[in-house]
Amino acid sequence: MSSLSKKKLFGTNGIRGIFGSDLSIEFIIDVTYSIGSFFNKGPIVIGYDGRFSSFAISKIVGSILMSLGIDVYNMGLTPTPCLQFTVKNSKFAGGIMITASHNPHEYNGLKPISNTGIELSREEETTIEDIYYQRRFAKTKNTNFGNLYILHDALEKYIDKVLSFIDIESVKVNKFKIVMDFGNGVQSLVASSIAKKLGCEILTLNGNIDGNFSARGSEPKMDNLTNLTEMVKKTNADMGVAYDGDGDRSIFCDEQGIIHWGDKTGSILTYYLIKYKKLKTSVVCPINSSIIISNICNKLENELIFTKVGSVEVTHTMKNNNSIIGFEENGGFFYGLLNYVRDGAITTALILEMLSYYKQNPNSLNTFLSSSSSSSSNKNNKDNNIVDSKISLSKIFKIFDNTFQYKSNIKLSNMEDISKVLDLCKNHGLVKKIDSIDGIKIWFDNDSWIMFRPSGTEPLLRIYAESDDKSLLDSKIKEYLDLIKNSFSLK
Repeated sequence: MSSLSKKKLFGTNGIRGIFGSDLSIEFIIDVTYSIGSFFNKGPIVIGYDGRFSSFAISKIVGSILMSLGIDVYNMGLTPTPCLQFTVKNSKFAGGIMITASHNPHEYNGLKPISNTGIELSREEETTIEDIYYQRRFAKTKNTNFGNLYILHDALEKYIDKVLSFIDIESVKVNKFKIVMDFGNGVQSLVASSIAKKLGCEILTLNGNIDGNFSARGSEPKMDNLTNLTEMVKKTNADMGVAYDGDGDRSIFCDEQGIIHWGDKTGSILTYYLIKYKKLKTSVVCPINSSIIISNICNKLENELIFTKVGSVEVTHTMKNNNSIIGFEENGGFFYGLLNYVRDGAITTALILEMLSYYKQNPNSLNTFLSSSSSSSSNKNNKDNNIVDSKISLSKIFKIFDNTFQYKSNIKLSNMEDISKVLDLCKNHGLVKKIDSIDGIKIWFDNDSWIMFRPSGTEPLLRIYAESDDKSLLDSKIKEYLDLIKNSFSLK
């Protein structure tokens, strides 16, 4: 098969497909042979999310690896970040997480993890694809089979490590009430335990693991978190948080029930970590992130590195630059001191610590983007254990969040139209500049932009836009959408 006729196995994040069709048993077997041949030795850790097909796939994956003479350690049900942490902090050659993350219940997938606990690079993915297509995997013909072991305490070790990064006593003082929407996913096994150890009162939504994700689906989105926002307001909770199917992403809402996109949450958390937790680091995020992070990094004189959209790009850029902060607009936050991966559980703990800090040091909020220091007043507040009940998550967001955002998709007739639309938008009107890191990001001024990014799997354009002027934002969105629809006869 020529390289031109090969279909890529890896998407933006692992190998995924509909179980029983494009993710057939035969395909899973051969892909596992390919991954096992890539790792070449063991032991290998496997784990899986709560999808109905995950347990069966784990049996197939484990059996194939053992047939190659590789020892297998099974974590069972686990959030993806916990498996990645386990691989990183033990003597494993790698890992395989069985998950389709936020995709609908009929999907599943395989996500190989390197021995450093992070996702494989794009080059390593290509190596596995070459092994698959060239059938360069050797099926064992002897009795030198690997062994199967069960990991019993991996989640507890992960929880203890997360808490080691958090000022536990400072958070406990506040006795936060938090609504946690697990979306029937596996983060219910971990995040609630961490929050309880931080002294929080937990109100749970969709905490039962359900392979159909029957409550709201596996992806937390603006339009399916109504129950979360209503419960936060009804119970006077301090905040709410929703997770995706495998627990590596988290979307937060404040005490007023307002949902905030991940790039804005990531921005305010970045400010806290650099300014008050004194982390010295560059910051990594995709090109579709809010202008807020640019303003923060400019004022704090921190390097900001933009990547293509995708957790693999953020992970490897962080690792290559020794960065310990990264995030995505979809709710992925990467805390490099734990691991270079997105992680919904430690993000929740850090948000709680941030809120606690501002409650106990309210003057710190007045120094946002200011060169003046409030260390003296902060010290006095902390020494006296003062908690300002007026400080809330919504107040923090209002201080940092001074922009309007738009996010949507537009469906085209075929894949060939994608490049035509990008060329059309690129050549339309007078603009300040155009970034082409991933799709095109068109700047109208220093604080206003619109971005078009093609889907890698279907004739779909993802649209992002932002401005500090809502009327300008609305007019530019309409202008470009009308341009596309009229040029391509779309409804």
